[in-house]
Amino acid sequence: MVAVTLALLGIGLVMVHSASSVISAQKFHDAYFYAKRQLLWAGLGLCFMFLLSNHDYHQLRRFAPHIAIASFVFLAVVLIPGIGQIRGGSRAWLGIGTFGIQPSEFAKLGLIIFLAHHLADARDRMQSLWRGFLPPLLLAFTAVGLIMLEPDLGQSVVIMGTTVILLFAAGARVAHLAGLVGVGLIGFAGLVAAAPYRVNRILAFLDPWQDPLGNGYQVIQSLYALGSGGLVGLGLGNSHQKFLYLPEPQTDFVFAILGEELGFIGCAAVLALFAVLVWRGFRTAMFAPDDFGALLAAGITGMIAVQVLINVGVVTGSIPATGITLPFISFGGSSLTLMLTGVGILLNISRQTAYRVA
Repeated sequence: MVAVTLALLGIGLVMVHSASSVISAQKFHDAYFYAKRQLLWAGLGLCFMFLLSNHDYHQLRRFAPHIAIASFVFLAVVLIPGIGQIRGGSRAWLGIGTFGIQPSEFAKLGLIIFLAHHLADARDRMQSLWRGFLPPLLLAFTAVGLIMLEPDLGQSVVIMGTTVILLFAAGARVAHLAGLVGVGLIGFAGLVAAAPYRVNRILAFLDPWQDPLGNGYQVIQSLYALGSGGLVGLGLGNSHQKFLYLPEPQTDFVFAILGEELGFIGCAAVLALFAVLVWRGFRTAMFAPDDFGALLAAGITGMIAVQVLINVGVVTGSIPATGITLPFISFGGSSLTLMLTGVGILLNISRQTAYRVA
């Protein structure tokens, strides 16, 4: 797990620099601007990963309610005009100048910790709709409601996807989960219909060539990048799409630049690394010493898997565009720090699993 995480982190640092060098030079007159920021956040994230990998994860359970409360407080504070910063059309940031954190990123991990704590005590009630299934679901809906006020549909989808995985791991009835999926699809359709720009994204997904210079622009440029890469790619640093054709190539669409420069082989290698990480994460969940550890590992691993599926799906034009980063690869301090912190917790659970088996 450590080796795979460090490999993905190293690839991410290289690709962030390669994808952002042109836009960094144009915006900040420093080709290494985004790369230096990413390196700083990577160092901070590795510190958290190391600390939490050596800190008994059971201690997190003592503070689970406080972590959940703090997460909701920050989700509310970021919505206050004058405090929350607006970037990319969403009031989703707290910070000063170009430095900022995204409370919704840390709320994902906070919610996983609290739900693992709650569901570990509710195993015998999970077959009940009212006593077991709905209470944690209402908590997740509350978090999603606050995040949608920013608005941020991508983070909301990740939270709901992770919640479904946790409920399944806790023993929820399949009929209840199927009903939740149905309600979720109806809710998703309602959210899309409520905002014209989301309707345009759906239309662009169905046929991006109807508006190649507008709503379909990002998807088309992303597919150009992937198609140009072919089997082995154009070579590291040789992307054409990063020359201001693909907007913000270092964040949500960094996988497209990776495909252009490293080709199908590079993309397949990165996806294989993610597959190994997810396998090890769920294996840790299966053999965890207790229910809390099992659910915590399943939630963290599920969060990573859901984000990978959404990001790669958007980049390849398989699902409608929504802003979500590729774990360990995309530029973003909050996302990178969160992911490395989550891996640190996974490592501690895995370590205790090894002790138990031994």
